[in-house]
Amino acid sequence: MGWWQVDGDTLVRSRFMVCPFTETFASLRLLHRGTGAHPGEDAWLRAQLPGYRARLAADPVTALLVRSGMGTSWIADFLAPLPRDGSPLEETLARIRATDPARARADVRVSLRGPLPAALERDDLPERVAALLAHVWTATVRPYWNRRRQILEADVVARTAQVSRGGWAAVIDSLLPGQTRWLGDNRLQVNRHEHPPRDIRGAELVFVPVTPGRGWVTWEEPGRYALVYGCAGALADPGARSVPASLGTLLGAGRARVFVLLDSPLSTSQLVAVTGQGLGSVGRHLRVLLDAGLVERRRAGRSVLYVRTAAGEVLVAASGAGTGDSPSGVSIRS
Repeated sequence: MGWWQVDGDTLVRSRFMVCPFTETFASLRLLHRGTGAHPGEDAWLRAQLPGYRARLAADPVTALLVRSGMGTSWIADFLAPLPRDGSPLEETLARIRATDPARARADVRVSLRGPLPAALERDDLPERVAALLAHVWTATVRPYWNRRRQILEADVVARTAQVSRGGWAAVIDSLLPGQTRWLGDNRLQVNRHEHPPRDIRGAELVFVPVTPGRGWVTWEEPGRYALVYGCAGALADPGARSVPASLGTLLGAGRARVFVLLDSPLSTSQLVAVTGQGLGSVGRHLRVLLDAGLVERRRAGRSVLYVRTAAGEVLVAASGAGTGDSPSGVSIRS
């Protein structure tokens, strides 16, 4: 397994970060994979894959570069640099374009674990990657970015509250189930691959959520490390909770939508992000559900979370509401 050695100061200084570039690269990986992990990803792929594949069909060199750079268990480093907090996407794309061509070719060789295809023995690989990522952002991410940003920010609220409730160990164990774990003795497992441990004590550590539900690790030497993770299932796939017609008739469609999501604690901002309803509407729905004894409030640090009561669970069970899970996988760079 791969793991990082940390210390208390590293965790105290660590933070969550929402990043448009990382979301764009995660979307490129989903397009490259071509199959979704849940219905929300499948719907997005149906809309976006034809245009993406047509672009690559017209540019076989870039198509080969993507296949080679994604590798099997290691992403070519120059494809996915670690952005600075708050830096615009264009700045990160400029850094990719400025990559030394020799270094880019070397990164792809590492990803392939073998020789570089003859067609990629050229100096324009960084420019090709930057152009493709700019296209992925413009055509497939930016039209949805406002909604995605809300979802990602809601996930950060939930993770921050989880730190307050259970400490960093609980958060790390939940980021990429089966991949990330708190091992004790200040050791953070980041994947299940057999790689040498890294001592990152004193380094900058950030956690970056993405809506396509796969993650990776990345770093920028010296001293900056990131763990990218798929955000919580109900947030990543707003369609994962079905609302039976009977429950919608009883409570109203909007209120029933909020109600079925509350099988796990969510904040008001999360509910706004997931449902697409306004803050005032969500607040009114929660007040009615609270007064009816169907949900209850819990405070976690500075956040107020809502969850169904036992009576609420009985109502959901009687209505036959589904609670489908959104599976999470991982393809780790290191």
